[in-house]
Amino acid sequence: MTVIYAVILFVMLIFPHELGHFTVAKAVGVRVNEFAFGMGPAIFQRQKGETLYSIRLIPIGGYCAMEGENEESENSRAFNNKPVWAKISVLLAGSAMNVLIAILAMTLVMGYIGTATTTIDEVQTGTPAYEAGLLSEDKVLSVNGTPIEKWNDIAAAIGSGEDRLSITVERNGEEETFEMTPEKTEDGRYIIGVTSKVSHNALTAVSNGAKGTWSMTKGMFSALAQLVSGEVSTDELSGPVGIVSLVSETKNYGMIYFGYLVALISLNLALMNMLPLPALDGGRIIFVIIRKITGKMISDNLEGKIHGAGMILLFGFMIFVTWNDITRLFTS
Repeated sequence: MTVIYAVILFVMLIFPHELGHFTVAKAVGVRVNEFAFGMGPAIFQRQKGETLYSIRLIPIGGYCAMEGENEESENSRAFNNKPVWAKISVLLAGSAMNVLIAILAMTLVMGYIGTATTTIDEVQTGTPAYEAGLLSEDKVLSVNGTPIEKWNDIAAAIGSGEDRLSITVERNGEEETFEMTPEKTEDGRYIIGVTSKVSHNALTAVSNGAKGTWSMTKGMFSALAQLVSGEVSTDELSGPVGIVSLVSETKNYGMIYFGYLVALISLNLALMNMLPLPALDGGRIIFVIIRKITGKMISDNLEGKIHGAGMILLFGFMIFVTWNDITRLFTS
């Protein structure tokens, strides 16, 4: 099952990225010579118009081969002959698709989990809330005079460890106030013995999915800054083997955690591809801008060679992170 989960993950990460490039390339009139699903030898090929569509043996990712992407071409529809806005649109499209995949994955996760409301679902027998008289369907309005907007506000008020809580609720259209003292558990938490009703709303799920994706984005920028500053060692970096290991761990916890993993790695792929390094989409965008400013100082062939060198460095980097993964597997 781990292999199946891993293949699904890689397909969900890389193929949509290439599909983004392909879709926008077609939309702006760039000639696409081949669009492939998977890597390695072709097991199915079909020529439709100018584009060869293929399915390849290894179902991991895919690629979009555009005319004039890495070399000079006289074709008027070649990538190298398109205006700046068209080139940048094509280059941004891959990462944009990964961001959309991340938001979609987070939306599905948030939709499944739901959102805790301020309405009480269950009052546990023998707890402070039960003894004070709180009931299921009570809507919490305030705690110690502080208005409550979301369930986390209630949890924070209870967890503050105050000796006495005054909780005002709405019951049958009327406000009632109940006094109680939180109970301290063995692990040091304060509770009153209530759970919240959970709402499964599509619009809320989309909103929370977008917020969760943004929170992940900020975390990744912070981690990148720590990596550059040396606060985080390069030994902590992980590659495909590490991802498969994560999938192996995640599948034991259910689809929610797998959804989080899809969002996390898809967003990571989007951001990493936007780094201003040769061979990456971000590096290609930098070259597009530089060549627009400087004119023909950098030829298509020279740029292609620079990206080729960048690809070799990226391959070396992949070997490094894969070695990190293997070392961790044998030392853990």
